[in-house]
Amino acid sequence: MFHHITVLHEEAVDGLNIKPGGIYVDCTLGGAGHSSLIASRLTEGARLISIDQDDTALAAARERLAPYMDHVTLVKSNFRRIKQILHDLHITQVDGVLFDLGVSSPQLDEAERGFSYNAEATLDMRMDQQQELTAYSIVNEWEESEIASIIFKYGEEKFARRIAREICLARANKPIETTEELVELIKRGIPAPARRTGGHPAKRTFQAIRIAVNDELNAFQEALEDSIEMLAPGGRTSVITFHSLEDRICKQTYQEYSKGCICPPGLPQCACGQKPTLKIITRKPIIPTDVEQEANRRARSAKLRIAEKLAK
Repeated sequence: MFHHITVLHEEAVDGLNIKPGGIYVDCTLGGAGHSSLIASRLTEGARLISIDQDDTALAAARERLAPYMDHVTLVKSNFRRIKQILHDLHITQVDGVLFDLGVSSPQLDEAERGFSYNAEATLDMRMDQQQELTAYSIVNEWEESEIASIIFKYGEEKFARRIAREICLARANKPIETTEELVELIKRGIPAPARRTGGHPAKRTFQAIRIAVNDELNAFQEALEDSIEMLAPGGRTSVITFHSLEDRICKQTYQEYSKGCICPPGLPQCACGQKPTLKIITRKPIIPTDVEQEANRRARSAKLRIAEKLAK
């Protein structure tokens, strides 16, 4: 969660249309900004389930949420397990689910986690420090074609093949162990004119490797569909994305669940019986104000989409 996106941050929570006695899920606890805002609006008997797989985030959140812990449950898990988490808590329906898909500022700012191309660190990038797959594994053990594929698919980097080639040439001599080494190889794979435009040359590749390490897109797709299933009628999902791949998943999922009849045109009456599951609240995504974008560079690509569960 990005602490500086104040207006978008509040709009995401406002978008849940919170009922003081309801049940809510914050799938991305992070710095607990959203959770504390939601919890502050709940009354006795209400419940907030906040999920994160990062031990550091959970420990910090326990302190920040101390005034509200009588109706907050912290869960260490991947949000793709939202259905199982709610099942284990004997919850069958919820009134709102929030996702903030940015890597939290504390994670980015902890150099040793290896998320940042601006800080020297070992190649890690795990959200869950107990999982086996790391950035080191991908960079040093995956096939060149696999590395090129994820850099192109998840980073939308047009020089993916050249970068993958540089990585594999270098690791033939010795393992690539640090973020700094990886940054230099990425720069080597991108032609000089291209390096001078479009921000830091390693940004897209680091994003791609982070997504692959944590299986972020598949996890989000599963979690979003399951959260829609778990919503009570009138319940809402509120999603902040930070790059086009996540936003596309959110937009297309909302569109798919908001479809009604899919019969061919010209039939005298509907034969498919399909009814929409969702009403899309934000026809166009809400984006940060110019002031927010100026205050926080990380906010510039943020988009907020909200949808509401319809009664059957």
